[in-house]
Amino acid sequence: MYTWCVRGGENIMRKISLLCACLFIMFLGHADASFGQGTPAFDSVRAFALLKRQCDFGPRPVGGAAHERTRDFLAAQLRLYTNSVELQNFQYTYGGKIYHLSNIIAKFGNTKSPGVLLCAHWDTRPTSDEELNPNDRKKPIMGADDGASGVAVLIELARCFHLKPPQVPVTIVLFDGEDFGETVDDMLLGSRHFAGTLGNKPNFRYGILLDMIGDKELDIYRERNSQIAAPAVVDKIWKAAADLGYRTSFINSIKYSMDDDHIPLIRAGLPCVDLIDFDYPYWHTLKDTPDKCSPQSLKIVGDTLVRVVYEERN
Repeated sequence: MYTWCVRGGENIMRKISLLCACLFIMFLGHADASFGQGTPAFDSVRAFALLKRQCDFGPRPVGGAAHERTRDFLAAQLRLYTNSVELQNFQYTYGGKIYHLSNIIAKFGNTKSPGVLLCAHWDTRPTSDEELNPNDRKKPIMGADDGASGVAVLIELARCFHLKPPQVPVTIVLFDGEDFGETVDDMLLGSRHFAGTLGNKPNFRYGILLDMIGDKELDIYRERNSQIAAPAVVDKIWKAAADLGYRTSFINSIKYSMDDDHIPLIRAGLPCVDLIDFDYPYWHTLKDTPDKCSPQSLKIVGDTLVRVVYEERN
């Protein structure tokens, strides 16, 4: 009797599990159909590997050998997915020395029509100015979250755009010199240079900036300058995240006002949103390393941007 009850219970549970699995598959099929059949899946394993690969070069501040090697690596990665990759080279004089910088620009689709701009910075901070120990403050940071995380997501998105082109053109720009100087006057160098090339009417519907989005405990709030300059785009992103079940990571309230790479773009007339988790205790410290980041956080942001971009229509 005991044996029969156990086996009978197992059969019932097996049938219930099978039914649940069928319902789950049906739900996924319905969700995919409503979103866009055949949309490429964002691969968080690939993205996290790209994050770590950047860190393998070591700190990547402007002017160092690792900076040059990383530039070449990132450009090569983007060339796997599009033939339209260029280095936007420029110079900046600081402390009597001339520094050579490069924005990395990759284009997908016919960019003559207005599309979407996705961007992040690829350089790292030359000093650890938030370290408690004064002896450590002159050391460069690894920049796993502050730099590498956003770049990793964008390169994985490039793979998605290669597999299935979105209906609108997309431009990915990896900015250089975001974390260069001691004050904001000597930062945001790449975005300022790029914004200066846009002319009076930027040929983009909007822009989305990724900065520090790899934190294991991902908390992205609406950023105040983004909310003022591009409220409809902010709403679009937060709705996509909510539809995907990511409400706890995309928090529907304003918390920070950031001087970041989106500001030069906004000033150039381009509505742009800064996605940033500034509740990161390792910011500008030597502890900003890959173990503080998570593939799941990259997936949350990547999935959200996949939905945002592929829902755009001509």
